[in-house]
Amino acid sequence: MSVREPVADFLAAGGLPNEDDPQGAIERAQELLERVEAEAPVTDEEAQRLATGFGLDDCFGLAWTLLHVIETAPSPLPADYLADSGNWWIKQLHLRAANQRD
Repeated sequence: MSVREPVADFLAAGGLPNEDDPQGAIERAQELLERVEAEAPVTDEEAQRLATGFGLDDCFGLAWTLLHVIETAPSPLPADYLADSGNWWIKQLHLRAANQRD
């Protein structure tokens, strides 16, 4: 199964920039993420791919939006969300999915 165009466009642009990146890059990421959000819920495959789109910080709150979009997938934890990742956002996805199961 393939991902929808808004998801592919967001990922092709590199996901979320960091807060110290140029304002234009942040605005473009926001625009692309809003397109993804408008198509929610996402599929499990889209959620898995979107999990690669986190940056190192919260990008002025955009990372929370991405996290919430990922959580619209039908499975609370589709695949592993990069189980070996040290990214704080990936850890949050794991924690929130575990809490949902309890």
